[in-house]
Amino acid sequence: MPSLTRTVPAPGGTYTLGQKDVARIGYGALQLRKLESEPGKAEAILRRALELGVDHIDTAEFYGNGFANRMIRKAVGGDCEILIATKVGADPETNGKIPVKLAQRPEQLRATVERNLAGLGVERIALVNLRRADVGPGFQAEGDQVVGIDDQMAEMIAMRTEGKIGNIGLSAVTLQTIERVLSAGIACIQNAYSLVAQEFEDLLAVCLEHGIAWVPFYPLGGAMPGLPKVTDQPKVIEISKQLGITPSQVGLAWLLQHSPNTLLIPGTTDYAHLQENLAAGSVVLTPEAVSELNGMAVPSLPS
Repeated sequence: MPSLTRTVPAPGGTYTLGQKDVARIGYGALQLRKLESEPGKAEAILRRALELGVDHIDTAEFYGNGFANRMIRKAVGGDCEILIATKVGADPETNGKIPVKLAQRPEQLRATVERNLAGLGVERIALVNLRRADVGPGFQAEGDQVVGIDDQMAEMIAMRTEGKIGNIGLSAVTLQTIERVLSAGIACIQNAYSLVAQEFEDLLAVCLEHGIAWVPFYPLGGAMPGLPKVTDQPKVIEISKQLGITPSQVGLAWLLQHSPNTLLIPGTTDYAHLQENLAAGSVVLTPEAVSELNGMAVPSLPS
């Protein structure tokens, strides 16, 4: 398969993720699960993202019970210029009310890495994020799923030493957790964070200090009950009209301007929306607009 190496400017510039400089706007593969009946379209949207400069794709085995990984394997092939990041700490759940369940025990982390390796068709995954349940929104660990970070990191480091993992990231964690494992070498942090949910400024500051990439999920809010949508905010709508851009571009541009170590992974199954997301990397918000937007956060995330 020919290389899909980027031939256009990196959307939003670049920042280092692990040992690789990647475009600051990548692609999150969660929504690909909506296209399980249309695998050709799923592969095509991935290829279009690569053509537009995406070189960082964020995925998980539980995205469509392996479907997203299989589509990435087809679209990317063996192109080593594309950084694939996946996550462990949760697995597909075929019989539950929601299609995912926690899988926090060390042996479960290893088993999930092995399934990701098989699904992606690779011998080594450039970045694996350990998805904990320290903070919301979403999962709450109970019973044997309450596992200490030291035990989990020992397993992650072992897999890194074995060459199965290139870099380790953390997701849904507290400042205390990050500080406990900094010496192990952390490539990125993924927590829920957006213009309307700025709860983790302290974590972001630590990431910036240590050169760790900040990769917020739910970057436009609204993905969980009780979490406001960035695009519904009157001030965001007003600024978008002033600049002639969309409300979602305002929200994404604010994140990029807020901190230089921010990498975004918005997902979509629509070509126009994909292009709109990537174009947010060219948006420059005025100091006045940034000042107005900075004060829009809600008090805290729902648990």
